[in-house]
Amino acid sequence: MYRAPIRELRFVLDELLGAAALSAYPALAEYSSETAESILGEAARFAQEVLEPLNQSGDREGARWTPGGVVTPPGFAAAYGQFVEAGWPQLGGDSKYGGQPVPQVLGTAVREMWGAANLAFKLCPMLTQGAIEAIDLCGSTAQKELFLPKMVRGEWTGTMDLTEPQAGSDLAQIRTRAVPDGENFRLFGQKIFITWGDHDCAANIIHMVLARIEGAPPGTKGVSLFIVPKVLVNADGTLGERNELRCVSIEHKLGIHASPTCMLAFGETRGALGYLIGTPNHGLEYMFVMMNAARLSVGVEGYAVAERAFQRAAEWARNRVQGKPPATPASGSAAILAHPDVKRMLLTMKSCIQAMRALALYAALELDIAEHDPDAERRQHAQARVNLLIPIVKGWCTELGNELAGTGVQIHGGMGYIEETGAAQYVRDLRITTIYEGTTGIQANDLIGRKLGRDRGAAMSALILEMRAQLDALEGGDAVMRAIKHTAVEAVDALRDATAAILEAFSAGQERALAVGVPYLNLCGFVIGGWLLAKSAALAVGRRAGAEREFYEAKLVTARFYAQQVLPRSLALARIVQSGAASVTESDAALI
Repeated sequence: MYRAPIRELRFVLDELLGAAALSAYPALAEYSSETAESILGEAARFAQEVLEPLNQSGDREGARWTPGGVVTPPGFAAAYGQFVEAGWPQLGGDSKYGGQPVPQVLGTAVREMWGAANLAFKLCPMLTQGAIEAIDLCGSTAQKELFLPKMVRGEWTGTMDLTEPQAGSDLAQIRTRAVPDGENFRLFGQKIFITWGDHDCAANIIHMVLARIEGAPPGTKGVSLFIVPKVLVNADGTLGERNELRCVSIEHKLGIHASPTCMLAFGETRGALGYLIGTPNHGLEYMFVMMNAARLSVGVEGYAVAERAFQRAAEWARNRVQGKPPATPASGSAAILAHPDVKRMLLTMKSCIQAMRALALYAALELDIAEHDPDAERRQHAQARVNLLIPIVKGWCTELGNELAGTGVQIHGGMGYIEETGAAQYVRDLRITTIYEGTTGIQANDLIGRKLGRDRGAAMSALILEMRAQLDALEGGDAVMRAIKHTAVEAVDALRDATAAILEAFSAGQERALAVGVPYLNLCGFVIGGWLLAKSAALAVGRRAGAEREFYEAKLVTARFYAQQVLPRSLALARIVQSGAASVTESDAALI
């Protein structure tokens, strides 16, 4: 059974990040540690009692296509009804539309639990949230008033419709047409890989569709964004007739079987009625509003499912008696948890999950500061930090999450390869996270080309200086704490030198820099995670004499392991960044 890591979440929110300080912002004045604890507790109950029991059955049953529409696995529609009735879609929403304002950092912590308990279910509200943000930031007043109240309450869901058969990551290839029809447009075309593009859980689905207005410029400069409801909405907000779009099939996937991945056909006769968002030919920049929100959320999925895989693996290791560990008496036996290598694997999972969680919640906290701080310079600094961190969160957390899910299978041994144990599902479900919302290579290109290239590394340099200064300021502690600090400092210095190498390569031509882009992105993740775990260890040193001695001792154990067995990866990655590009750029593609 999934056990939501409430104490771990509260440690990061309250102790590591000091999120309670957000209550100083008028818009977040009602936030407090007590409020967070209450919301996390209720979210944990819902995740454990409603969502988790549907995870394996949803995987077995899968979503089904029918001529009348997609049917979700048994229990999903009822669970979504409970989700709406409990008010969870409203968490973090604008109060103008019925939302409950809370900090992004708290909402991110809650979404970890949805993803860990049932990733296939979690994808539906995630995409709805992205559609809400795009309409709220880029839509007209009339569009906001017509669509947002029902979407914020969860009565209607939302999607993002980008991909076409010939246009995957290259959105310049989009062919879906938008033909003017009075003040609105009629859309004709086909979209594929649309997550939750059709289902039986809500009365309406609001599709956010990229299309090209007839006569628009070629390439990405000619792409516009449209609101295309599954069911047309009358002026008074009631539902009218079906729009001319339908789900023609759903994909048969490696994982997330309960999440319908749809092929949608728009406009087989008159055309699907669509409402232009903002100005023509700016659709891609509007869509990136949704994309950035989704990338943070997908990064959370990486460690959320890894957390569930860790819990299952740890339970198995405590109960599976096999072999004879070195310290076992001659006549005795012990659970495999006593084997040194099994301990190593579990500590790898636990320490990496804690590092990823700290990084993602830190990025979410900076989002709150960027939105609410009264000082313009502070907002700008926080936004630059967010922009820098988002591709790292998305890329590193999903890549590492996949690795850890595989480690969970390894701990189970041969039984991990058997579907009945449940360990394999996490591997299958997580595999997509490194691909959708932009592959890891695309995240690395974004990190280097847009984030480092545009400001010549200013935002990264500021982060490196801040990490170094905070690590230097850590005082006290025993030999273990000093070793943790030393290793973290060594890693930050390696990142500094690798960043200089990337910037030098970029100035000479993007190819060399991009050839080591993914190693650089992963280097950033491991180093920032090490910085945050070192800070966590320093906090634990001062608090392990109290009532929660075991909790804080465990913090030191995981931070020490991360420093000694995980963080040294950063030194190898830094070497790759500094000297590995030529092995790619000078290779003849014909010889691969």
